Amino acid sequence: MMKTTTSKLAVLGIALVVVLVILPLIFSGKLYYMGVLTTAMALSIAAAGVWLTFYIGRINIGQGAFALIGGYACAILIMKAEMSFWIAMPLAGVFSAIIGVLIGYPILRLRGVYFAMITLSLTETARLSAQSLSSLTGGAKGIINIPLPGALEIFGFTLIPDFSTIDSHLAFYYLAAVLLIATYAAMYRLVNSRIGWLFRSLQQNEDLASSIGVNIAMLRVIAFAISSFLAGIGGAFFVAVQQSVYPNTFQVQDSVYFMLYCFLGGLGYVFGPIVGTFVLFLSFEGLQGLNEYQPLVYSVLMIALMLWLPNGLLSLGEGRRDKAARSAASAKDANVADSDAKAKG
Repeated sequence: MMKTTTSKLAVLGIALVVVLVILPLIFSGKLYYMGVLTTAMALSIAAAGVWLTFYIGRINIGQGAFALIGGYACAILIMKAEMSFWIAMPLAGVFSAIIGVLIGYPILRLRGVYFAMITLSLTETARLSAQSLSSLTGGAKGIINIPLPGALEIFGFTLIPDFSTIDSHLAFYYLAAVLLIATYAAMYRLVNSRIGWLFRSLQQNEDLASSIGVNIAMLRVIAFAISSFLAGIGGAFFVAVQQSVYPNTFQVQDSVYFMLYCFLGGLGYVFGPIVGTFVLFLSFEGLQGLNEYQPLVYSVLMIALMLWLPNGLLSLGEGRRDKAARSAASAKDANVADSDAKAKG
């Protein structure tokens, strides 16, 4: 047990060094690559919310709707209410969570394909709403020229400088990294807490959980609210990076991708969405040079991964550990058998 904990901490430490030190040094000054990494981290935050809904046994294909809501909420608060980005971004997440509660309370009663189809329609509904409410959202023109985040000051002490006075690409990268680390640290703590075990009971057998006094309706809404909050944060951050938001900023296709990120990384692992997002998003960017053959190659790779690794990329490590455990058990049995034979002899 101690060895496993030590190895996990070692892997975590290496990952933090890579994200916070090595990658910025390698790609410093390379704006395209910094932008790709920053976007991948922002999408990983929203994908974490989709993973949480899978964790309670629901297939969520509507995360793009809440990311779009969060993006517009952040843009409106900054542009129309002249609010600081550092206040607008968390408020955008809270607003998305409130909408998630209002929508989730009735639809979370549904299961399986019925819930999936309802959530699939949410992204298109959000897009059409953004296009129709032109007085608030700017309609098809969207909201553009969103200013960069200003300085974050507490009691006269500057914690974060004005992004317009520094390398904004590097600043957004580090902000995305901090948000990503905070998100998945909170997710890991959540699923390993008492409420996390209750969430897992919903995935396994809701009727049984309800029969022993678990308030399954409340737990479903809480999980969906957290999922919507993470989508709102991810959407608000993405809009701040792009300095604009349009009705098509997040579409149905993006909601499907959020789901695929979780499948590819592994639904049984908290950090699955990170792995899935980076592999899927970076491979998509890397295949752009194939022009019209890009979708074909991309689809073949995805099908191959799903066939050979149905439990996600992170299951590779589990397979090796299981093999090592079986080898150790076989060696132990052989030693016991040898000892018994010698004793009889």
